[in-house]
Amino acid sequence: MVRPRRSALYLPASNPRALDKARTLPCDVVILDLEDSVGPDAKDEARGLAVDAVRDGGFGGREVVVRVNGLDTPWGEADLAAAAEAGPDAILVPKIAGPDDLPRYARALEGDTRLWAMIETCAAMFRLEAIGAASLANRCDVWVIGANDLVKEMRCRPVADRAPLQPALAMAVMAARAHGLSVLDGVYNAIQDIEGLARECRQGADFGFDGKTLIHPSHLDAANAAFSPDPGDVAWARTVCEAFDRSENAGKGVLKVEGRMVERLHLGQARRLIAVADAIAAHEGSEGNQKAR
Repeated sequence: MVRPRRSALYLPASNPRALDKARTLPCDVVILDLEDSVGPDAKDEARGLAVDAVRDGGFGGREVVVRVNGLDTPWGEADLAAAAEAGPDAILVPKIAGPDDLPRYARALEGDTRLWAMIETCAAMFRLEAIGAASLANRCDVWVIGANDLVKEMRCRPVADRAPLQPALAMAVMAARAHGLSVLDGVYNAIQDIEGLARECRQGADFGFDGKTLIHPSHLDAANAAFSPDPGDVAWARTVCEAFDRSENAGKGVLKVEGRMVERLHLGQARRLIAVADAIAAHEGSEGNQKAR
């Protein structure tokens, strides 16, 4: 099943008002954060609030994900156990450095809860193939780029076009696709720079990311726009599918459609584009996913 993940909004689980507001925001994914956005003194309270929010529900068609602290921290074990018992759509785990990290988290999962993994260390970039294989074996469907941590480890400069990170971004997308995984781009830090955010969202879409993680509700519109299929592209995809579906074209590898040569390999791309567009339309039209009035 294709699920839209254009916009994945981090919210500090220590903030009850933010958790309530998330139920009305036009995001595809809500990430209840127990890690970076929650200080040490608030970790235990945030864990309880996140569990309550998951159990209370009311998020409509949005995916609900809990980001836990790593198992190498004082809070990781308790976070993982509590989140797994609450049963969100997924648990996001930080700083995956290699394939052996994933089973430690996957063993705790219950029911239909899936695993998402942060790709944010230099070590991980050299083990993407192995992490991809381990993801398939450990209920991990989605990777999330942690660009801030990569910048910190690399000691590079976070320039506007993200030139130092571009090899890592491209490799992460390729490795994810090789293993059938979804992959989300990292956050944009300048909250008020909506123009810069829009540029980076378009760049992420050009790289092939499925969506972008975000730190503020004001960033949702730019991400949703950048990662939504262009209506003209969707119309063309439907035309391609209709052409290949005609009985006289059965088995043909190449067709001439409206003056353009189209190969059968484009048919799979067209069908996926239509599936994404239909999933977005269903998500936006479902009850509880409209903007607050």
